[in-house]
Parts: sequence; C-alpha cells; structure tokens
Amino acid sequence: MKKAIFASAAGALLMLSGQAVLADVGKATYDKACFACHNMGVAGAPKLGDKDAWAPRIAKGLDVLKQHSIEGFSGGAGYMPPKGGRTDLGDDEVKAAVVYMVGQGQ
Repeated sequence: MKKAIFASAAGALLMLSGQAVLADVGKATYDKACFACHNMGVAGAPKLGDKDAWAPRIAKGLDVLKQHSIEGFSGGAGYMPPKGGRTDLGDDEVKAAVVYMVGQGQ
C-alpha cells in the first residue's frame, strides 16, 4: 500500500515538474521570439494577456493554435508566419510558447 502511494506521489511530482519545464520553455521562447509581434500586436497578432483578442482563437482549440503557429495562418484578424518567421525554433518550442501565451490570455 505504501509503495503504491509513493509511486502515485512520485508520478504526480514528475508530471508537475514536466509542466513547470514546459512553462519555462514557453516563456523563454516568447521572450526571445514571439514578443516581437505579440507585445505590440504586429500584423494582427493578439497581444499577450489580451483576453478579448485571445478568446476566439482559444475557442478553436489548442491543437489548432499550435498547428497555425508552426505552419502559419492567414485570417481576417491577421497573419501568422510559420513559426513567427523564426525557422530556427523547434516545433516543441513553438508549442510551448503557444501554451504559455494561451495561459496568459485566459
């Protein structure tokens, strides 16, 4: 019984530390790349923390936002170049940045 409780607690800690790492990568990616457009709203980019601008995007779902961020997207509200024009970013960095920005926009 004690082993099962310990294993569950250890698993929960690993999951939480994984989320913390994801948040750190997301913020770091935002700070080095995404801020260039999302800080000032360039080309229709929703500003970080602007709940009204983020709401219709969040409603599309996280998977769609990640896909648009990686592959690029052009819509009525603006333009998102693939990876924000930063082809040096890995897909996982872009996905982490999306999760970070969505978290700030909720």
